[in-house]
Amino acid sequence: MSAPYRLRLPGPTVVPERVRAALARPVLNHRGPEFAEILAETAGLLRKVAGTANEILLFACSGTGMMEASLANVLAPGDKALVIANGQFAERFATIAKALGGDADTIDVPWGQAVDKDSLAARLAGGDYRAVVAVHNESSTGAVADLAEIGAVVRATPALLVVDSVSGLGGIEMKQDAWGVDILLGASQKAFMCPPGLGLASVSDKAWKAIDQDAGRARFYWDFRRARDAAVKGQTAFTPAVSIAAGLREALRMIFEEGLPEVLARHRRLGEALRAGGQALGLPIFTKSPIISDTVAVFGVPDGLEGGAIVRHMYERYGTVIAGARNKLAGKVIRFGTMGYLDDADIVVDLLHLERTLADLGHPVTPGAGMTAAAERLRRQ
Repeated sequence: MSAPYRLRLPGPTVVPERVRAALARPVLNHRGPEFAEILAETAGLLRKVAGTANEILLFACSGTGMMEASLANVLAPGDKALVIANGQFAERFATIAKALGGDADTIDVPWGQAVDKDSLAARLAGGDYRAVVAVHNESSTGAVADLAEIGAVVRATPALLVVDSVSGLGGIEMKQDAWGVDILLGASQKAFMCPPGLGLASVSDKAWKAIDQDAGRARFYWDFRRARDAAVKGQTAFTPAVSIAAGLREALRMIFEEGLPEVLARHRRLGEALRAGGQALGLPIFTKSPIISDTVAVFGVPDGLEGGAIVRHMYERYGTVIAGARNKLAGKVIRFGTMGYLDDADIVVDLLHLERTLADLGHPVTPGAGMTAAAERLRRQ
């Protein structure tokens, strides 16, 4: 490959120079005053992104680690969880619940679509569920959950609403407290513009009441109670990813210098522009939910082509790294990240490389159609 390397995955994402500089600073004492200052500022800014007054809990882990952590704190063996299963990461939640000895029921929703609130209410009325589990932004399909609607249904029940927003936070609006999300999960490597390795959780009062009742749940490193007790002292329970925390603080400073509403609006306009350009090149939008992701664009693959071939060619010939699928959609979709540190020019280059790749692989395209459609969409906003 001779072309420059362009990371355009739906995570991990490009790390801007300011954040890389923060990551490269000397490693700090994780119990010292310098790190406590970083932790306090980071937590305060994360609360604004999440729309919450809750304590922010940080762990050295991936997003999947936070998924397991959330369920380890609310499910004892035999407890029931209801998983809204409309994509790869929702199905992973169900697998984790079973691995912890829980009883995972699912509301099976066609991938790319959203759950019906009446179906959810009916299922909750018919079972004694400890938790309802949802993925805010299902990056395997581009479907966004209507958390305000889901939260209104769950709030009236004893169940806790557990939400994975790993690929949503920082790029899609979140109002945890207003929407009734009881446990909100995130990670460093998506719209937060940092390397992988730092996970976060925000826990409601309703959830703390359940977590504090130790009903035989197996937890040590993942124990949210330990993390809470450390957080109120300005520390973490165990050794954190100190360098990534320093990078995350810098990334959050960048977000609030631009303005959080402006950051969210930028994600929306760039996502819309990329989708418009892909459609102009003959790629259908895979997502069918009422709310479509602003942080990942998911396209169906035209007849006669295979998703993996598109992904490989874009990388090998043009240096642009996008994603296919490693699940039942393998070969059927391609996915671009539209989150984090990117601007109009990134979208235009994406579409240029996509157009050339499709043409190289024998798919008929109108030269410049994708870039023209994206540029028109960008000019209107």
